[in-house]
Amino acid sequence: MTCQAQVEVSPYSDSGLVDERTNDAEVRGSFSWLHSSSNPSSSSLLSSPLLQQRPPPSEPRPRAAMLGLRGARAAQLPYASAAVAPTPTPSFSGFARRLPLLASAALSPLPPSFSFSSASAVRRDRDPPMRPVSGALSRSRPTTRVFCSAAATSPREGKELLVQHLLVGEQDVRLLVDLEKNIITGGADLSDLAVEYSLCPSKENGGMLGWVRRGQMVPEFEEAAFGAPLNKVVRCKTKFGWHLLQVLAEREQCVVEDIPPEELHAKMQDPNFLEEAQLIDVREPDEVDKASLEGFKVLPLRQFGTWGPVMTDEFDPQKDTYVLCHHGMRSMQVAKWLQSQGFRKVYNVAGGIHAYAVKADSSIPTY
Repeated sequence: MTCQAQVEVSPYSDSGLVDERTNDAEVRGSFSWLHSSSNPSSSSLLSSPLLQQRPPPSEPRPRAAMLGLRGARAAQLPYASAAVAPTPTPSFSGFARRLPLLASAALSPLPPSFSFSSASAVRRDRDPPMRPVSGALSRSRPTTRVFCSAAATSPREGKELLVQHLLVGEQDVRLLVDLEKNIITGGADLSDLAVEYSLCPSKENGGMLGWVRRGQMVPEFEEAAFGAPLNKVVRCKTKFGWHLLQVLAEREQCVVEDIPPEELHAKMQDPNFLEEAQLIDVREPDEVDKASLEGFKVLPLRQFGTWGPVMTDEFDPQKDTYVLCHHGMRSMQVAKWLQSQGFRKVYNVAGGIHAYAVKADSSIPTY
């Protein structure tokens, strides 16, 4: 049983990456979260087509004594990120994969995890085994079915939501109710309880899924999230189990824009542009040796596991950010992941450096 949401890009779970040079689909590996969602504190929707080995599961943490669950331990998942069902993406048919319920980005949490990813997500044929919660709670199975408690108040069309959650097993309804009660009447924090009790990989991030939009999550979770009042904890049930979720903030949905090579070339003639804009080249070092543009910082997509987790430390999400690759495919993945991490103005260089050389600057070699 895993928590998942679908995203085009995220750097902390497995996803297909189309290599522009060979046009062959490859699985580049998997990414375990830092986000953000993960994640850079805001996203867990991350899951990306980058290379990084998944670390072995960490030792289970003892459960908090605040609920009086003596000896109970949090169940551990056997892998780092959650899976989600694929959603067709017109721009890159081979990229769309289900990622962990954000941050795990979060549309999470990498580039493109990214889940880029969350940051705020690996498709499995069956739910992974879980250890049952020990104690009286694991033996109690109320016969009354509980349905999503979030009443739809606003469709929030065109909005993105900052969401955190925790996940418990389908059989642990009483645990769910006790946790909800501790948050509402006992003043407990959802993020603290997520660390101790959640079955979702986003627990490492305090349950933070990062910024999510419609179409990225399983329908039941999406309906609950987009119908929940701000800062109110609500519950919902999905095929993964029971969730307690909380919407922390909302904002207008961001859109990655394509910038024509000619327009970028004109901007690059202005010295102020080179000082103020953030320019990122996600090609591999051997490609950069063949052709490059002044001012672009090289962050190879295959090394996403290295630079993804610290992206928001080295780049300003409020500044205009331009992403470049060979033909515009890998850069679009990274651009969408950056968007999920809170970067407000992200531009993908249409056609990549190849189009730039052909249409804007013939002095740049093609390869």
